Amino acid sequence: MALVRTIVWFCYFFGALIAFLPAMFRAKKMRLANDPNASKYIQKCVEMWAGTLMKIAGVTVTVEGRENIPKDTAVMFTPNHQGNYDIPLMLLYLDRPHGLVAKAETKKIPFVNTWMTLLNCVFLDRSNPRKAMEAMRDAEALLKHGESMVVFPEGTRSRGDHMNEFKSGAFKMACKAKVPVVPVAIDGSYRVMEANGGLMKPAHIRLIILPPIETASLDRVGQRALPELVAQQIAKAKAKA
Repeated sequence: MALVRTIVWFCYFFGALIAFLPAMFRAKKMRLANDPNASKYIQKCVEMWAGTLMKIAGVTVTVEGRENIPKDTAVMFTPNHQGNYDIPLMLLYLDRPHGLVAKAETKKIPFVNTWMTLLNCVFLDRSNPRKAMEAMRDAEALLKHGESMVVFPEGTRSRGDHMNEFKSGAFKMACKAKVPVVPVAIDGSYRVMEANGGLMKPAHIRLIILPPIETASLDRVGQRALPELVAQQIAKAKAKA
């Protein structure tokens, strides 16, 4: 059953991207024309695609704390990173889809890269320090322009229940842009794929959106302590039954 589910999932993943080509071209035209309805149209398409992927995989999600997302300012969402399903989780279960700081390799996936660009995603090449810094500056500029961003501070999937070290890059961006950091605890996403050797199995995921942490008034000591503080808050939220 897991093998069949996985085959169906990948068939839809790529088949839907092809079927959505007319929508993608329309979205690009709307963006170029500065159409005020572009964001809502892109959101509708992305949610339809990602939501169907979740249903095929048999994933159910409980969301707590959505009221903690500030409504009048851009924010930096900083979730822990357990598995591949963290990306559709971020697209579907926050207040709306937001741009992500993603690995540069993602830019090589046809059609996916276009949709990500339309969502204001930034591609980070860790193998090239100069390009990595440029990507960080791009993300910071988007934050200053009022666009919320999602960054996984661990940098890569933990593939389990544990968390890797939270790196400081995301928090430096938030501090420079003077936007709040919103920690997000993801509990159980690795059970969908990573725990099954890459095959899809139904799983329940808890998503806990924690209260925002203001960065505008933080001194250097507070800024340096931010990664560990957020990691501790996420670990505590995950530990609660």
